[in-house]
Amino acid sequence: MYFSVAGIEVQPWIPPLTAFCVSFFTSMGGVSGAFLLLPFQMNILGYVNPSVSATNHVFNITAIPAGVYRYIREGRMVWPLTWVVVIGTLPGVFIGSLLRVVYLPDPRNFKFFVGLVLLYIGGRMILDLLRKPAPGQDKKSAEKRFQETVKAWRSRAESTGEKLPAVRVTRFSTTRIAYEFYGEAFEISTPGILSLSLVVGVIGGTYGIGGGAIIAPFFVSVFGLPVYTVAGAALMGTCVTSLAGVTFFQVIAPWFPNQSVAPDWILGLLFGLGGMAGMYLGARCQKFVPARYIKWMLGAVIFWMALKYVVGFFL
Repeated sequence: MYFSVAGIEVQPWIPPLTAFCVSFFTSMGGVSGAFLLLPFQMNILGYVNPSVSATNHVFNITAIPAGVYRYIREGRMVWPLTWVVVIGTLPGVFIGSLLRVVYLPDPRNFKFFVGLVLLYIGGRMILDLLRKPAPGQDKKSAEKRFQETVKAWRSRAESTGEKLPAVRVTRFSTTRIAYEFYGEAFEISTPGILSLSLVVGVIGGTYGIGGGAIIAPFFVSVFGLPVYTVAGAALMGTCVTSLAGVTFFQVIAPWFPNQSVAPDWILGLLFGLGGMAGMYLGARCQKFVPARYIKWMLGAVIFWMALKYVVGFFL
């Protein structure tokens, strides 16, 4: 099948199958998988036009709602965190989209920058996992209690129809966001999340990854939030910013007649359909997978991609 905007020919079953496999695993950590699909499009399919970023956004807005719906249904969306991420990211995604077309039609230099950022995040996550807890700090975490609750719930859910408890927000202001998760309280800075989201928006808008691959690890490794409660917020933020990004790319396309700027909608939708199924199943299975495994998976993938970008810059 020939995709005229992308200028490539590929079997129509390959994009959805690839997106399904990627999204099933990455969605458990609050990442859509777009940061892996972009290299796949560029390196495997040969889609190197600037419009590949916009096409990646199409994948996000098609695939992510299924995963977000599952998190909402299970009461694991921290809505204040979600809206702060959206508000902070939106201005950045417009700036980033413009930078992509005007200053970075060749993404080589920006890949190097993203590689350094992801190298730090992935490295930090892996170091946190390898670090042994200090004496007296080996008590059960909220995530361990969550796993125990899930096991107990599974044993009686069929007969009682019992649902897992939802996240409870205790504070939401211009300075702090606080919520409780299985008896453990978490509190973060609202301005800190806004600042991080703005930077993530610029990166995501430029590269077409939405930003989930960057912001989700920051929530876990820097802010110390449990992955079970931030995955939904990260995915929702990615979806909204990707919607803004693809709209912006489509609007500015007429001003750049010598470049392929507008997305390849058919290719993006094919990726999105596979990603939709993968994200829904990934979000559904997340609560049955130990958080440590999710963190290892996310950290390893990000670290590998970072090394690929950094090393590739010098080759």
